[in-house]
Amino acid sequence: MRTLTLSQIAAWTGGALIQGTPSAKLSSVSTDSRKVDMGDLFFALKGDSFDGHRFIGALAEKEAGAIVVSSLPDETESFQGGIIRVKDTLKALQDLAFRHRQSSDDLRVIGVTGSNGKTSTKDFLSAVLSAGGQVNSTKGNFNNHIGLPLTILSGREGDRFGVWEMGMNHQGEIAALAAIAGPDAAIVTNVGTAHIEHLKTREGIAEEKSSLPAALPSGGYCVMPQEDDFYEFVSERTVATMIPVGIGKGTVQAESLSSDADGRITFNLASDFGSPASVRLPVRGRHMVLNALLAAAVGLHEGISPEKVASALSSVSLTSGRLQEKTISGISFLDDTYNANPDSMYAALQTLKGSDVKGRRVAVLGFMGELGEHETSEHLRLGERVSSCGLDVLITVGECAARINQGAVGLPVSENFATHEEAVSFLRELLKTGDLVLVKGSRSAGMERIMTQFI
Repeated sequence: MRTLTLSQIAAWTGGALIQGTPSAKLSSVSTDSRKVDMGDLFFALKGDSFDGHRFIGALAEKEAGAIVVSSLPDETESFQGGIIRVKDTLKALQDLAFRHRQSSDDLRVIGVTGSNGKTSTKDFLSAVLSAGGQVNSTKGNFNNHIGLPLTILSGREGDRFGVWEMGMNHQGEIAALAAIAGPDAAIVTNVGTAHIEHLKTREGIAEEKSSLPAALPSGGYCVMPQEDDFYEFVSERTVATMIPVGIGKGTVQAESLSSDADGRITFNLASDFGSPASVRLPVRGRHMVLNALLAAAVGLHEGISPEKVASALSSVSLTSGRLQEKTISGISFLDDTYNANPDSMYAALQTLKGSDVKGRRVAVLGFMGELGEHETSEHLRLGERVSSCGLDVLITVGECAARINQGAVGLPVSENFATHEEAVSFLRELLKTGDLVLVKGSRSAGMERIMTQFI
């Protein structure tokens, strides 16, 4: 974070400075005692299964600069740095992030939400906006009630843009994050079925996702695919300007799509901001074109030229686990193991289907989480989609994922295994050079183990 004094931090968190020099300066925040460095500000968060107050003794040894606590356990007696006492440490963290954001007068904040593609879109957008200035961007999965404040507080002097991802799985979470972030613009990647276990219907999911554009000022704008079923639904819930994008449609669109032998898609980026510019995405998948267009629309509206936008999109490096191509023991893998839901599964399968392959197209899939009462039907439907893609081999791992096999018919090879180890043993005997293997599943399915154990 920008350098703040202990007295500023106490004021912004609504706390009492009970130890330390008010003018002492701090510039880094942590909630993980294992990662605290000398001079850091540590928030002792509490949860159902953890309590940061238990590690204050270790923080004294690491010479942390200050701690924010809601109680004063015996360990605080050995702590020599600053101590700020608050009623609720999580709220204090969020309040500090809010004030930090509000004091950043020149920062342009773009919030990113949606059922699928948030992180890839965030990566595209960060690359595009870097052509116009310094960017503070969400790292990893820091997109919730703790991660977002930490992302905001990781900002530096000179930041021109904040690209902040906002995730959710319960009602009301996006609105709370937007209130902290104070976005100037928004991207809604889509409205799908992720987290339907808690929100019950796509309408409920759309209502939650629209909380981000609803938080925009009248001078703001929201970018969203024109083809999305809920485009008008979201439009009705914001005073900001809607910016539609699409393949062959929208204010910012992709024209003349083509795919090369490596599965990379080339298209012309067309808009009212100048002449079309050619883009060659460094990642497979038609759905990635939409993610790139969402980022392009923001970049163009922030004054970046079409040529610079196209160049950034063509050279972006996406977060690990997003259709990353890997060669392991001579076999080609598409690593899409970061997470999964019905829509992202189908998009990945379509990518595999459309890839130019010398050998066989192989899908190795784990279960999809957070589907609630839709769990059985969605896994069976995914199996039907696997069949419709004309794949050669389907391998699933785990009892829940076995329903994918039940829904898939007519495949030359379709097997379910109880463990990753059994699946890997089978794959070692099955796979040959020239095969292309998609590996995907929800985060808790741990499907990255297929590749780490295949070596």
